[in-house]
Formats: sequence, C-alpha cells, structure tokens
Amino acid sequence: MNNFEEFSTKFVQEVGNKEGAVLNFISLYLNEKEKKALLEKYNISTKELPIILEDDAALIGLDVKPGDIVKIERKSPTAGNAVFYRAVATR
Repeated sequence: MNNFEEFSTKFVQEVGNKEGAVLNFISLYLNEKEKKALLEKYNISTKELPIILEDDAALIGLDVKPGDIVKIERKSPTAGNAVFYRAVATR
C-alpha cells in the first residue's frame, strides 16, 4: 500500500465535550486483504460483527458502504488503547 492509499483510508476525528476534554479516535476501514485476515483470525463472518450505521458521525469523511469493516481505536486511561471492529450497515 502506498502512502496515498494509506492516507486515503484513515480519518482522524476529535470530539470535544463541555469540559473541554478531547477524545481522540481513529476510524479506519479495512481493505479486502485486511478484512479477510480479520475474519479468518477470529473465524467469523461480517454478519457476526457488531454494526455501525453508515451515517454515524464517527464515519464522516470516510467513503464507507454497507459490508465494509471499520476499525476504531480509542485511547483509554485504564485499557491504554482499545480496538473495536464494526460492520457498516444501513438503517
């Protein structure tokens, strides 16, 4: 994967709350090779993953479609870096 492809698949979003704290997370959609590796690693299908709706605010700026898999990384004071996978779905 070249730098442009890698850049084009990532989107960093910062969300502020009333107290001014900033929660950072990176939403990244997996390419077909990464998607296949993830599903094989956990011996699951896309339908077995929790879903995230394609119009979710966390996906703004990503060119995702139903059936894509999104990787979400969140910084946590207790867990360090927490990783979640979601299948993109429609309403």
